[in-house]
Amino acid sequence: MTLPLFFQIIHPLILFPYSSAVTFLTSWFQRSLSDGPGRLMLRCPDPSCGAAIDQDTTPKTIIQALKKLPSQSPPPYQVPGSTSLIKVIRRAQAAQKSRGDTHLAVDQLILGILEDSQIGDLFKEVGVAASRVRLEVEKLRGKEGKKVESASGDTNFQALKTYGRDLVEQAGKLDPVIGRDEEIRRVVRILSRRTKNNLVLIGEPGVGKTVVVEGLAQRIVRGDVPSNLADVRLVAFDMGALVVGAKYRGEFEERLKSVMKEVEEAEGKVILFIDEIHLVLGAGRTEGSMDAANLFKPMLARGQLRCIGATTLDEYRKYVEKDAAFERRFQQVYVAEPSVPDTVSILRGLKERYEGHHGVRIQDRAIVVAAQLSSRYITGRHLPDKAIDLIDEACANVRVQLDSQPEEIDNLERKRMQLEVELHALEKEKDKASKARLVDVRRELDDLRDKLQPLKMKYSKEKERIDEIRRLKQKREELLFALQEAERRYDLARAADLRYGAIEEVETAIKNLEGSTDGNTDENLMLTETVGPDQIAEVVSRWTGIPVTRLWTLI
Repeated sequence: MTLPLFFQIIHPLILFPYSSAVTFLTSWFQRSLSDGPGRLMLRCPDPSCGAAIDQDTTPKTIIQALKKLPSQSPPPYQVPGSTSLIKVIRRAQAAQKSRGDTHLAVDQLILGILEDSQIGDLFKEVGVAASRVRLEVEKLRGKEGKKVESASGDTNFQALKTYGRDLVEQAGKLDPVIGRDEEIRRVVRILSRRTKNNLVLIGEPGVGKTVVVEGLAQRIVRGDVPSNLADVRLVAFDMGALVVGAKYRGEFEERLKSVMKEVEEAEGKVILFIDEIHLVLGAGRTEGSMDAANLFKPMLARGQLRCIGATTLDEYRKYVEKDAAFERRFQQVYVAEPSVPDTVSILRGLKERYEGHHGVRIQDRAIVVAAQLSSRYITGRHLPDKAIDLIDEACANVRVQLDSQPEEIDNLERKRMQLEVELHALEKEKDKASKARLVDVRRELDDLRDKLQPLKMKYSKEKERIDEIRRLKQKREELLFALQEAERRYDLARAADLRYGAIEEVETAIKNLEGSTDGNTDENLMLTETVGPDQIAEVVSRWTGIPVTRLWTLI
């Protein structure tokens, strides 16, 4: 049995009959259609499975079917398996034998479930063609019909999805890439070579090695690459995920070979990106087995694998240079630390993303100061990473202040609570001094409440305006992502509607709200969503211990 994935799906479903007091263990596979890691109906492999699956009505339909099962109170101590459950397991075991697998796989369990008559009725009720689902599940094993010969064998059916993520698919969610055109062009030239078309990005931590690869993914989406790269998949390969859980001898090699097999079957349409590529040398090595680098070498030599690596100069010298056979397969691309003016350009490109995430407004002067102060005072780190972190933390500080009650109101509230406690204590006293003080306390409380009321109304109004601006900025980010997806699919009508309709409306609304302060200047506002040079200097002072006043005299 493929224990990790099987129990991930089955364990919560085994508990379901006990919690719902049903009398037979017959409904766990029905539950798997809408709940937990299985979610078979809601994660139909292909749109051709039938009509569009309604994410709301499908679980409700299944829950209604589960309610019809017999139950008892209190729940039984032991729940026996029903006849239908036993039939599902036997059908899965028969499929296992017919395929020649040594372990029962989850796809065989799914096929056994699909033959159940109750499940067939549920599929019809929600408008899903069970036959199409069966065909798509059978496709998971590929053209050659992969076999399951280990405890994690069924996780290798779609190894690239399991151990990596497609940067081209996620290009719209990536931050814009500014100022790395020369490095990206160098990467494109190397990938277009006939042989030795692999490269390693070398640079200090934080200079933007991964960003170069993300910039390539965005260019592929825009079509700004040669024809041989126009329709490739750029997969960020997670070496850690490949190693984790591979506790038996040969399990790591099996996982890696399944990845390499998918890359080979893609016939040059997959480019692997391995961050911290020096970890490949020694990864998965146990007594009597090979590491990942030795498994990669044959495909690298034949030109069947195009790979982009990234590592620091120290780690490259320490690990990669020692393996000359591995090193000579890769062309070196040095990624230098950007200058302060280049960092300012990068921060300006990222400005809208951080404004949308935090719901604040970043002044251009704050961007310039962040680049200058981080370059001068934050040692041991490199641009643009340390400048980006400055902006991010300053925005977070302003956001926290926006979500907290203003200091003026907070002080008045504390004073009010103090007076109310004193009022209740004085009401119990009978002496003249206490009665005189009671009159004063009541008068002070009335004055305090009169002062608090308009301040609270002003705070509430400003808070609503700022929250609405934040909501609109987040909506703008979603619309911009949808625009990129429409342009990627060449859906010009949808792209035009978004660009000249919805996005313009949102930007106009943001502009109107940012300008509507009811005649108040920034000094008169109780809340400010602006990140300026002062906020940047406060963060630098916190990180370095240098007083803010000293920073301004040294800049």
